[in-house]
Amino acid sequence: MSHRGRWLAGACTSALAVCLLVTGGVHAPPPHRGPGRDTGTDVAVGAYLHYGSPGVERMRELSDWLGGAELRAGHTYLPGDTWANIEGAPDSLRSWARWRRAGADRLFVLNVPMVQHNESGVPDGRVAELLRAGARGEYDQHFRRLAERLVGLGVPDTVLVLGWEMNGFNYTHRCRPDPENWKRYWRRIVAAMRSVKGQRLRFDFAPNRGGDAIAWTTCYPGDDVVDIIGMDSYDQPPGDTFDEQVTQPYGLQQQVDFAEAHGKRISYPEWGLFRNGDNPEYVRRMLAWIDEHRPVYHSITDYCPHGVWQCEENPDSARVFRELLSAGHRVGAGGPPPDTADGRRRGRLVPEPVWEAPRPS
Repeated sequence: MSHRGRWLAGACTSALAVCLLVTGGVHAPPPHRGPGRDTGTDVAVGAYLHYGSPGVERMRELSDWLGGAELRAGHTYLPGDTWANIEGAPDSLRSWARWRRAGADRLFVLNVPMVQHNESGVPDGRVAELLRAGARGEYDQHFRRLAERLVGLGVPDTVLVLGWEMNGFNYTHRCRPDPENWKRYWRRIVAAMRSVKGQRLRFDFAPNRGGDAIAWTTCYPGDDVVDIIGMDSYDQPPGDTFDEQVTQPYGLQQQVDFAEAHGKRISYPEWGLFRNGDNPEYVRRMLAWIDEHRPVYHSITDYCPHGVWQCEENPDSARVFRELLSAGHRVGAGGPPPDTADGRRRGRLVPEPVWEAPRPS
């Protein structure tokens, strides 16, 4: 499955352990617990609505569309074009930080590229060189600066989706060209960020669903440097039906089983519709899966073709999403649906981009 264009140019069994960083003998401290109600079964609902400050306002509007349902997961991305942006330069981080601080039980989820020029078509040989450099610690300072910025903004408990979809083909921070140095580099980043005073960051390891370019288990960097095991999962092959998406190698069931074996909770940083079109059964089944397995959070990618609120292409899926997530309703709870008349905003099929989220290709 994989990947991704932006509108800005640009394994298996072990106990929890605290161990030496693979490179340089640096110690990686143990994982940190998160804020508020995230204590074992609560699920923070969110959506990707816009990269910048407009996304914050749309959180309130989406909540209104859902009859006042609480949205606790605010999700955005750092552009991967320059190191300055990976260090947290975008001004919109201030708006997201204000949103997070306004509720003690909110989660701020931030996707963080591992290298600059992250979507520039960098060939495998050069990717391998960059991973080796990262594993040697040459980029540590950029991630310390990001951690310092997040602490300074009052969001030291941010969930970082670091190097997302590393098992794919396209991102420069992909794992396949050198899995061993990719893992060493992840460990260096985590150690650098955890060295910053006041941080309580959590790190989310989130591959694509399925095998893709490399088995994502091959890229797993270790229990001491991963807090959450996520998965990005869109309604597209591999897996034409939801059952196939569950049972395929490296699919949804393997994610759940892997996380259980490693003592971790799961997440779904990105999910939504795609190549199978307006598919209300997919939405119903995905929300039932989420309700059963209780991830830390989930975040639908809400623009066309993936979304349900800002995208008029998926009206049947929108009705199901609204029915099951509206205030007072819960997946599997039964009973009559709320008013599902089309209450979506008209005339805005996708957010007006300053920079936008990744989209599958």
